Amino acid sequence: MITLWIAAALMAALSAGLVMYRAARSARLAGAPDPAMAVYRRQLAEIDDLAARGLMGEDERRAARAETGRRLLAQADTHESAAAARPIRPWAMMLAAGVPAIAAVALYFVVGQPAMPDLPFKARLAQWQAHPEQAPPEGLGALLNELARRKPNDAEPLVQLARLDLQLGDNAGAAHALRRAALVAPNRADVWAILAEVQILQAQGQVDAQAEASLRKVVALDPANDTARYYLARARILRGETAQGLADWRALDAALPVGDPRRATLEADIAAVEKTGKPVPPAAPVAEAQAGQGDPSAMIHQMVDGLAARLKTNPDDPAGWVRLVRAYTVLGETDKRDAALAEARRRYAARPDVLSQLNAALTPPR
Repeated sequence: MITLWIAAALMAALSAGLVMYRAARSARLAGAPDPAMAVYRRQLAEIDDLAARGLMGEDERRAARAETGRRLLAQADTHESAAAARPIRPWAMMLAAGVPAIAAVALYFVVGQPAMPDLPFKARLAQWQAHPEQAPPEGLGALLNELARRKPNDAEPLVQLARLDLQLGDNAGAAHALRRAALVAPNRADVWAILAEVQILQAQGQVDAQAEASLRKVVALDPANDTARYYLARARILRGETAQGLADWRALDAALPVGDPRRATLEADIAAVEKTGKPVPPAAPVAEAQAGQGDPSAMIHQMVDGLAARLKTNPDDPAGWVRLVRAYTVLGETDKRDAALAEARRRYAARPDVLSQLNAALTPPR
């Protein structure tokens, strides 16, 4: 990182040097004679020469001299104004360019950490794996991607990644993760159902060809899936298959439990189609993850529970006990934290260093 800053400083210094060089050159040229005035004086002499040889009349000569003299005076005034203006000195330019750069470097050394090495992604990933409860959203995404890489036959990390992307507003990322999950687990109806809802979200509530294909996968795997049946019937109505779509909606309405809040919306849709021949304007669905189900934080708890289970079978791991106590502290699970702390203190009663780390783990990070 410091190499980058050195290179940037050198480039800035070179740019400032070029600017100052041009400024100094312009300042030197400001006091030189104006070549335009010499041209006008030569024109006056040529006018007099032409009149002396009889090639120009007296009236014409006076008019030409008057116009040339006017231009000469105007150019002289302009040149005097430019010469009277105080040119910018090179040292002033150097000061103007150097002071901000020196101040910036000084401020960086005061509030920055120039000696700190960069933390590669692999090291950050190791930190997030050690303390998943403290990982930022991008850290959770990296953990889930790494978990998916290590478990290529398990679709669950990809589903959790899609839910995280949805909560962050990244519908395209969620759809990509769900397509990967569908390749891993093509017979999971829930994966296809969430993918279909995300695709409808991307289409602003419309059932496009991709969403319809996903919905048909859902129905093939789970014929009773209410959401898939609803949107497939809506797609039929929009294609002009009004009678068939209404029949599908009525069958779905009859299958919904009494008191199901979705029945009112569905019956309003049916009434609208019966009256106008068209369904009410589409509303983008609330995908399962956006409704609060499948919260990615569940993956954090799974990781912490996995650490606790590992310590039960392999308890000789002081660093693991410290991580477990810290994780329960961050998650606010005081009962589990106290139980883990008591067990760790019992095991390492003769290890003051471990006891000190356990006590420090009781303080939540700020």
